[in-house]
Amino acid sequence: MTVVQSRITQQRTLPTPDGANPRAHAIGVPAFVTESGEHIPDLVITYQTWGRLSAAADNAILVEHALTGDAHVVGPAGPGQPTPGWWPGIIGPGAPLDTDTGFVVAVNAVGGCRGTTGPHSVAPDGRAWGSRFPRTTIRDQVNVEAIVADHLGIDRWQLVLGGSMGGMRAIEWVGSYPERTGAALVIASTPWATADQVAWGHTQLVAIESDPGWHGGDYYDSGDTPEAGLGLARRIAHTTYRSAAELNDRFGLAPQTAHRPVDGGQFAVQSYLDHQAAKLVRRFDAGSYVNLTRAMATHDVTRDRGDLADVLGRYDGLLRVVAVDSDRLFPPALSETMVAAYGREPLLTIASEHGHDGFLIEHDQIAAITADVVADTRPLGGTFR
Repeated sequence: MTVVQSRITQQRTLPTPDGANPRAHAIGVPAFVTESGEHIPDLVITYQTWGRLSAAADNAILVEHALTGDAHVVGPAGPGQPTPGWWPGIIGPGAPLDTDTGFVVAVNAVGGCRGTTGPHSVAPDGRAWGSRFPRTTIRDQVNVEAIVADHLGIDRWQLVLGGSMGGMRAIEWVGSYPERTGAALVIASTPWATADQVAWGHTQLVAIESDPGWHGGDYYDSGDTPEAGLGLARRIAHTTYRSAAELNDRFGLAPQTAHRPVDGGQFAVQSYLDHQAAKLVRRFDAGSYVNLTRAMATHDVTRDRGDLADVLGRYDGLLRVVAVDSDRLFPPALSETMVAAYGREPLLTIASEHGHDGFLIEHDQIAAITADVVADTRPLGGTFR
């Protein structure tokens, strides 16, 4: 078993909403070294699990969340969990990720704001990390997940799957730990960030960092929060998550109220983006948004490894890549690049009018694709621990 970082110093089970199936946990690591060589002392890692690990530890599946997602993949909102699960129906008895036979794990990303250490967390000096929090990468996120795998006694995942930023982590598992990744399902994602994606992310970072409440990233003890900047960042991002055709068909140039836009009123699409911004501001931290957006910008599974054909050619597991046909943030051509480099599986496509967010919305198609890959990678059998 690969030991990625130093030993676990603490373990605890966290409260979950009443009646919820997932079990939430936290472990502590005395020191974590990032890809760039910076140290995070007393790293806390939080994660949720469903089902039971087999005696052979061969039925473990890792679900990767996207930028503003978290480890609460399914289940109701409740104490400490402001929103319901973001992939309803994907995990549970008889679900595509069947907890009668599989053990499912989801880890909150390092640098985020759902329990794993991030900019909002308290540093050793008793103050919030804020601007001092080290820049982290997708590779760092995967290395943190490998610590969880070591802790749980999982030498090799049956399957790693995720969409968007979660898809970045899934393909990074193939690059960083090919021997520990039995299969990967990469959905609406990319082998590396493109200039277009970096540009969209940059405008979001500038929106947040230009807010007077940002205080250079050290707003946690100031009494201010950069809500306006975070809300603007979300408006920009959400526009890229949806297709132009959907926005036109859904809203067109309809006014939101009887006060016409030509007279100073608001378009319905403007109200929609305002609503999305307000929802995110209520549940997410601006410092984490900046940290994770920067991590996505530096994603490149080939960094220091050769070209993509080299990376995927060394992988002897199963790789399935899924594109959303209307995705303008992670266009299908990026998925085709991974498929061509791997050369052993065809590209799968989700038909959706919703753009990038199709991987969150087209539940039936996602369920069918996930069930197929699980069936193709399922262990032969065994007893549970």
